[in-house]
Amino acid sequence: MTVRPIRTHEDHQSALKRAAALFGHKSPKDRDELEVLQAVIERWERSQHPVKAATPSQAIKFRMAQTGLSQRDLMAYLGSKSRVSEILNGQRQPTVDQIRALHQHLGIPVASLIGSFKHEPATGASSTSMAAEGKLRKLGVMKAKDNLAGFLSRSKASTPAVAMLRKTRTERTNAKTDLAALEAWCAAVLMRAEKIKIKKMDISDPEKTARQLAQISIFPDWNARIFSELHRIGIILVVLEHMPGTFLDGAAMCRGDGVPVIALTLRHDRLDNFWFTLLHEFSHVVCHLSSDRQVILDDLDVASSETIEAEADSFARNALIPPAIWRRIDKDSSTEEVLEAAQKAGVHPAISAGRWRFEHSDYRRFSKLIGRGEVKTALMRA
Repeated sequence: MTVRPIRTHEDHQSALKRAAALFGHKSPKDRDELEVLQAVIERWERSQHPVKAATPSQAIKFRMAQTGLSQRDLMAYLGSKSRVSEILNGQRQPTVDQIRALHQHLGIPVASLIGSFKHEPATGASSTSMAAEGKLRKLGVMKAKDNLAGFLSRSKASTPAVAMLRKTRTERTNAKTDLAALEAWCAAVLMRAEKIKIKKMDISDPEKTARQLAQISIFPDWNARIFSELHRIGIILVVLEHMPGTFLDGAAMCRGDGVPVIALTLRHDRLDNFWFTLLHEFSHVVCHLSSDRQVILDDLDVASSETIEAEADSFARNALIPPAIWRRIDKDSSTEEVLEAAQKAGVHPAISAGRWRFEHSDYRRFSKLIGRGEVKTALMRA
């Protein structure tokens, strides 16, 4: 058997003829020759007709088509609406942080996202961490002469949840997150929680308790009632803005003495988002926090396949509006029917309007019902 490299078109044609003649032969010698010949032919054909690699934009669009994602869904991984458009149109290449987020959350191969283009560097952790330092000082959590490293060192010594953060964070944390800033936010939350005198209690009927919490939403003074009711059942509620470099809606944590803490950022200042996030974190408190998992962080814009996240999502939906009431609501339901569902469930209309918008990916409808801009104002008065 003598197989020569293919260097010309004539060599290629000759090799194809020889391969055709060998096809179907059963002798080991002929089969070996055919296998080697096929490899040589493939190598020549690839060199003459290279397959152009997909661009990052094409790779992202392919995954969007596979999974039914919209441009709005990509904002959690790429940033603003305009930034998503620039990347999908090929006007801008994804940054290292964005590549990491797309790979981790959407499973797009890194090689497809890198391509042959020059990419923007990742946002420096030092710049976001410095911004987090400024926010902590502004909030009065960190002293003027303190730095982030010292603040974190002291907080880890006194709060086990922060020390365990890197090991216990769930996949519903955005891959773009600056972990030092995230740890700082958790530490600040727990420092505030330490000042509240409260004892750990057992909640015998979590579903019933969750429904009672959801129905607080209809009261004019819900902003004060929710804190007192949670404290009454042994749960601390802390509202603290998210740090620069973090992407959070809420978290569930354990204080050093085991008392559970629900922390909210109000990143999306809407009533529907507030109540869903609150009940989602309540589910984590009653179902998922343990000595091995003392902190659970949630960016609810990020999809998750984790069992505990699916459980918490379902728990929150059912606590706000029970399935027996919501099953009558579909894409063609009228405004009156959606509002009636909220009335039957005994919850604020924003909750049913927000759920309909999310389930049907129609964010133009009911925009005046979701309580945009009302949460922060109300909690400032509490």
